[in-house]
Amino acid sequence: QAQDPIFSQYYATPLQINPAFAGSSFAPRFGIAYRHQWQGLNRAYRTYAGFYEQSIDRLNSGIGFHLEGDDAGNGILRTTRFSAHYAYRLMITEKTGVKIGIEAGAYQARLDWDKLIFPDQIDPIGGPGGMTAEQRPDQLNRTRLDLSSGLLLFSEKFWLGLAMKHLNTPNETCLVVNDNLARGLPVRYTLHGGMDIPIGQGNKKEAPAFVSPNFLLVSQGPYQQINIGA
Repeated sequence: QAQDPIFSQYYATPLQINPAFAGSSFAPRFGIAYRHQWQGLNRAYRTYAGFYEQSIDRLNSGIGFHLEGDDAGNGILRTTRFSAHYAYRLMITEKTGVKIGIEAGAYQARLDWDKLIFPDQIDPIGGPGGMTAEQRPDQLNRTRLDLSSGLLLFSEKFWLGLAMKHLNTPNETCLVVNDNLARGLPVRYTLHGGMDIPIGQGNKKEAPAFVSPNFLLVSQGPYQQINIGA
């Protein structure tokens, strides 16, 4: 049991944080990210993501696609999410607006049962080996619909967003416990924001210099996370 993986450089994969970011750039944009965590534990945790998003100005809209994968335990548990994003832009003033984003996709969890080692397989002298009395689940691969939404208030100088992931709390477990009355993935609440502070004027040859402080607050189930940086 744990929270969703979130990259420390979360601004490099904006659609992972908030679907309202779809179409937020002036030109089509794509990116990839990869994280190899705790390398000393034999490839224990690896996470990767890729996205594409673009603006459709004539419709005041933006679209995007996001692919995310997480490999825990060197392939024992693999989760994959693929989703499509749509965001509508509503201008409040000439330079301030609100974007409303929705996300729909598939969440897949796969368990490699043969890589698990249970206590009854461990011999005090010989170590791991032999058969186990644990019952193998009938289903080791489960795919569920996953829905999310978000809001983004923006201007030329600042942005403030709120997002809710897994609104339908999809049940991704492969194990049958208590007649499979699992609660499913808890909703992930995200509050984030930032601003651009200019520190140097630009000209025709050079772009202006600026500092961009930002924050990220995440709550999912019993877990909370705070990221602050610039």
